Formats: sequence, C-alpha cells, structure tokens
Amino acid sequence: MEVSGEDKGPFLVVIGREYGSGGRRIGKMLADALGVSYYDRSLLDKAASRLGYNPDIFASKDERRPSFMRSILSFTYGAPTANISEAPMSPEKIYEYQSRVIKDICSKESCVIVGRTADYVMRDHPNVVSLFIHAPIEVRARNIISRGETSDIEQATEIANRRDRERESYYNYFTNRKSWGRANNYSLSFDSSRISDEAILKSVRDILIRQ
Repeated sequence: MEVSGEDKGPFLVVIGREYGSGGRRIGKMLADALGVSYYDRSLLDKAASRLGYNPDIFASKDERRPSFMRSILSFTYGAPTANISEAPMSPEKIYEYQSRVIKDICSKESCVIVGRTADYVMRDHPNVVSLFIHAPIEVRARNIISRGETSDIEQATEIANRRDRERESYYNYFTNRKSWGRANNYSLSFDSSRISDEAILKSVRDILIRQ
C-alpha cells in the first residue's frame, strides 16, 4: 500500500508495548496491511548471524538491561559502561550491533519494528510513526493465560508486571531517558482493549499519508 511519496523514502512504524497488550499481533497486522516487512526478535537473529554468534545468545539478552553492578559503574545513567568487559557478547555490544542492524534495515525498506528501543534508535528518521500499545492489567493477565504461559490469574499478573519492569529498565538504561510508556514519547498511544485493530490501522495510515 502506498502511503507516502517515493521522494520521501521508506517509512517506519515502531511499537513499544506493555506485556500482554497485543503489541506483536498489532505489529504484524500493520505490516500485513501496509505491505511491508515485520521485525521483532528476528532482529536479534540477524545481528547474531552477522557476527557469527548463535542467535540463542542474543535471545537470552532480549530487552533486559545489564546487571545492577554494571549499571552503577556507568559514568552516567544510560551510558554504555566502556572497558568494564571486553567480552564481545556484553549487553552494550549486543545493543550496539542490534542498533546497527535496525538502522541498516530502515535505510533500505519500509517496515514495522516491535521493541528494541527502535523509536529511540530511529528518532531522526524523517518518516517514522511511533506507537505505544497498552491495556489494563486484568486484560493483559487474561491474554497471558489464553496463550498458555500460566493458568493462574495472580501469576499472570506478576508476569506482566515483571516483564514491564524489565522493558522499562532496559529502555531507560540504553536510551538515557525515563520515558518508556509515557504518551508524550510517542506519536500515538492506544489501549488495545478499547480500540480496534482497524482504528489503529486507520490512525497510522492517516499520519503516514500526511507526512
């Protein structure tokens, strides 16, 4: 689907999301409807393949900040801890290469990217729309149960809260921002329990057409 002039180059939709809110599902829906590629954890696989590492090593670091000891040794909160570890698989190195992959992809094609602080990495992209998908905790807990992660509502609630804390901490650490989930950090913010996929798609299309 054509949403912007060829002279504007590729467009980009980036999605942050609360755990269990349907961010991946919405991302795939948008990519299919817009006729572009979709990326989430596959970015880690691409980075791993480029570096010759096992993709499983990247996946184990997925959207989790470095340890507390590493972070307090940073010169500033959010700055990579240079020279603390020379290991090529340090969290900072993973983030650095992952960001390179994101930039490389976005320079060549229109796409939808979920997570990976893509809104920050591509903040200077001329045709980017950033979304944040959220929903009430009880809705997200039911979603977590429905996809088989647990059968207990209290445990599902704890899973959602823990993963949100991890994502927020990861985002804030690597971007030096404290803005994960805050509406003023995104082009649009949607409650997926109240707004239909079709309405989200229309809003994104409208912004892309106007850019």
